[in-house]
Amino acid sequence: MLTKFQAKIFFLLGTALFSAVFLFLTFDSMRYVYTHDSNRNLSPAVVRGKEIWEKNNCMGCHTILGEGAYYAPDLTKVYERRGVEWIRVFLKDPEAMYPGERKMVKYVFTETEIEDVIAFLKWNGDLDLKGFPPKPEFKQETKTVDLQSASITPPEKFKQICTACHAVGGAGGNVGPALDAVGNKYDVAYLESWLKDPQKIKPGTAMPKLPLSDLEIKDLTKYLSQLR
Repeated sequence: MLTKFQAKIFFLLGTALFSAVFLFLTFDSMRYVYTHDSNRNLSPAVVRGKEIWEKNNCMGCHTILGEGAYYAPDLTKVYERRGVEWIRVFLKDPEAMYPGERKMVKYVFTETEIEDVIAFLKWNGDLDLKGFPPKPEFKQETKTVDLQSASITPPEKFKQICTACHAVGGAGGNVGPALDAVGNKYDVAYLESWLKDPQKIKPGTAMPKLPLSDLEIKDLTKYLSQLR
């Protein structure tokens, strides 16, 4: 049983000790922040992107670095998951990509503002978060059929946008089905119609209507028809 004097000494020493530990950890954290690569990579575009993020209350729907709402997808690693071109197209007109589905507001960003938001998302995605957020466990239901299909050179548009959701030869996204054998399943006419307006072919599909030119659709159709 401690006396009042001993309890007082214990309290004062404990307070001093843990205050010293707290101050040391604070100093060490600040030293890490200001010497880390992420601080040196904090460009004016990233700062402007952060200002746009805050001005439009993006955290009211999205989560980033563990903070925000859970109404819309987490965007901490969206740059890695989707890629720059997909994000650029989506920010221009979210509703056009997912007619009648997306509740994302069309903010009518300028080209510069879009690039600033992308820079901000890339900066966040490049942070060393020690494995956060954890990647969800995913079992690919559509198995690759012919890995030689991956040797066919894909169009730039496929590499920029399509790989955000689809995989070929084991490389790419896992949101949509793998496309290794898509040429065996569908003919050229179907693939071309699908790329022009997926919702018209299959109402309610998760495949967005991408802003593709006729030439890009033909190039993608030719490529996909060769995946067998």
